Amino acid sequence: MKIYLLSLGAGLLVGVIYSLVNVRSPAPPVVALVGLLGILLGEQIIPVG
Repeated sequence: MKIYLLSLGAGLLVGVIYSLVNVRSPAPPVVALVGLLGILLGEQIIPVG
């Protein structure tokens, strides 16, 4: 869980820096992120190994 929080914190920090520098984020649209979340949840439903 710690690695997820570190990743989230790094992403938030980069987002703030992009905002301060007035650079548009190269992040995919929200629809793509929801799809990735679905993939992650699907992988967690059936544990392998």
